[in-house]
Amino acid sequence: MFTSVLMIEKPLSSVDVEFVTTLHGDERMSFIVLMQPRGDQVVLLRAIDDVALGELKEAVKEGEEHPGQAAGLTAPQGLELSLRALRAAGCDAVGQVVEDHPLDKLKAVVDESGADEVIVLTKPHYVEEFFHRDWASRARHKVGVPVLKLFAHNDEPDTA
Repeated sequence: MFTSVLMIEKPLSSVDVEFVTTLHGDERMSFIVLMQPRGDQVVLLRAIDDVALGELKEAVKEGEEHPGQAAGLTAPQGLELSLRALRAAGCDAVGQVVEDHPLDKLKAVVDESGADEVIVLTKPHYVEEFFHRDWASRARHKVGVPVLKLFAHNDEPDTA
């Protein structure tokens, strides 16, 4: 069985589940999901990203709630939704919400589980990526296994 530590910041959409569960063809997958929601501390970085992309209207709205935004789920609810979706796709899945020091927790989980890889599934964070301060760039120097960075899709998770 191939074990991936999956680091996410929002609940998985159905497209994301299909994406990560088919990365290794027909090989049976096991996921350890670490959910570290990105809160208000990154509103400024998202606004700068929007300005860098020429999306000025989005930059102005960055602090506002967006309709349907993960259906108002808390981090534990979003994690549980993601775990159920991975299990429904035929994978083993466990996980936890990470509040502090996500990269330290990531390294510990990789070491304890003997994971084969890390997948960082996130929205683009261009400012952090430019300065190599994003999770994937920092994890590559810390965890000792391959780190794959994927961009999450924008559709909302299936809350049914």
